Amino acid sequence: MLLVGGMVRTLIYGPVSSWRLGRSLGVDLLSTRGKTCSFDCIYCQLGRTLHPLIERKEFVSLDTLSLELERVTSLPVDYVTFSGMGEPTLAANLGEAIRLVKSVLALPVAVLTNSSLITRDDVRAELSLADVVVAKVDAPNEETFRHINRPIIEYTLNEILKSLMIFRKGYRGKLALQMMFFDLNKDSAAEMARIAEQLSPDEVQINTPLRPCDVRPLKPSQISDIEVAFSGIKRVVSVYESSRPEVIPLSPEETALRRPER
Repeated sequence: MLLVGGMVRTLIYGPVSSWRLGRSLGVDLLSTRGKTCSFDCIYCQLGRTLHPLIERKEFVSLDTLSLELERVTSLPVDYVTFSGMGEPTLAANLGEAIRLVKSVLALPVAVLTNSSLITRDDVRAELSLADVVVAKVDAPNEETFRHINRPIIEYTLNEILKSLMIFRKGYRGKLALQMMFFDLNKDSAAEMARIAEQLSPDEVQINTPLRPCDVRPLKPSQISDIEVAFSGIKRVVSVYESSRPEVIPLSPEETALRRPER
């Protein structure tokens, strides 16, 4: 546990019922009061980015994480997932934390990333330690990227995509692309599918904003239409068609901070 803004907070939350990862135990290496991120996406369930950041730093110690992991060694989960109050690759000790989780819990590890720092050699090396990397790509071109993701980093979408290709070539785990669709980019499905084909992921996850935000989600029929454009991808899953297991979170309050419900 740690003190954040005068409140005692935990790094571990959930388990949550994930349509992508089943019973997912969350690890928040940021655990900040308000979102810390390199993007300010218009659909983010955490709201606006209160702490914009592009340089990596250590937010919490491995000793603190180790103590919390010891409390959940017998918890029945499918994955330990690095996510939380912003972009997990901003944590400079992400690689060490992945190794620690594997040594203590002996469970597969997933990282949910917005792909913004994948241009860095150290970030790619640390992500390669995870069993699953879910990387976000929401836009087919630079203009839409700037509109949807409102990046704080100076990297272009093209630089990010090229770095994802480099990562894909050397990565031995499962690479999934998450693509969030709503009114602004729903007509770009064919272009997004071409990007996915070039990146050659193990899976494409088609999503729409179902959690609290200022963007309206697409209807199931609209998502089904989008899926047609991805017929050339070997595995495509969508938020409306995937099942979710039943879970009981350790702390509903800590979980709701990172995963607010409508």
